[in-house]
Amino acid sequence: MDLKRKAMESSLVPFKKPRQELVTYGAQQIVQSGPPRTSNLLAPIMLLTGHEGDIFCCKFSPDGQLLASAGFDRLIYFWTVYGECENFAMLKGHTGAIMDVHFSTDGSMLFSASTDKTVGVWDIETGERMRKLKGHQTFVNTLHPARRGPQLLCTGSDDGTVKTWDARKKGTINTFQCTYQVTAVTFNDTAEQIISGGIDNELKVWDLRKNAILYKMRGHSDTVTGVELSPEGSYLLSNSMDNTLRIWDVRPYAPQERCVKIMSGHQHTFEKNLLRCAWSPDGSRVAAGSGDRFVYVWDTTSRRVVYKLPGHAGSVNEVDFHPTEPIISSCSSDKKIYLGELE
Repeated sequence: MDLKRKAMESSLVPFKKPRQELVTYGAQQIVQSGPPRTSNLLAPIMLLTGHEGDIFCCKFSPDGQLLASAGFDRLIYFWTVYGECENFAMLKGHTGAIMDVHFSTDGSMLFSASTDKTVGVWDIETGERMRKLKGHQTFVNTLHPARRGPQLLCTGSDDGTVKTWDARKKGTINTFQCTYQVTAVTFNDTAEQIISGGIDNELKVWDLRKNAILYKMRGHSDTVTGVELSPEGSYLLSNSMDNTLRIWDVRPYAPQERCVKIMSGHQHTFEKNLLRCAWSPDGSRVAAGSGDRFVYVWDTTSRRVVYKLPGHAGSVNEVDFHPTEPIISSCSSDKKIYLGELE
């Protein structure tokens, strides 16, 4: 008997206790286990559900209090970032899938691009659609507001054009004709140029004053699906179906070879979704959507993947960094949105 008991005892592994913190509420002490928290999210990971179809886009508001998401179900959902992450509003009006959403710089409006050929301008306070911008001949894939000045917008469409708009007026300001479908657009920092990417794999930089192409940036070997200007405006991040993420120097007098970094690890799969990309507010990290169901975050200096976050059951179509806290949002074809805390 003794022998048996000894053998059993020896196979026991000492149990390590999780790290614990004491939190004092008045006289009460509550023990919190797990690593220390880094944000004001209710929990380290929040799951937001409610969409009826694939979610193609999600963005934090400039003040970080709201998240907007949209996709195949033609609805724009507004969520609170803190507390229970309630879905407190649904904006109806588009008759096609919504491909892209952006808050205006001051956070008072939301812009949406849809396959119904229109761009929606929404009032955040009331949830009303203030304007329906018409002018594209077919699907509007992408849009981006200017960082400064009036409510200037640029859009890109399957009709092969890049257009600029004043959100307060009807009709387009400029139209630039490309040969192929345009899948990603953004303004440069001063809003004097537009950078567009499409299915011809090139990034084109358009001068708004000359109404012409200033220069092209070549390097991607497949469709560019997302572009994002760095927080200080000197660099451009691009995501492509060639499974690379590239950083380009878009300063006026940069050398001829503008591609300064190439990152990889994420995947574009058979779905051929327009996977977007994002910079962290301090420019130290970048993230991108991926068809392999993971959220990827790279360190811009070392070009290494610092996070590969699981959880989604479908293509991750867009990721966004919170403007002030180490929080990342991701939306997917699995109809789910995650808010996750980073270190």
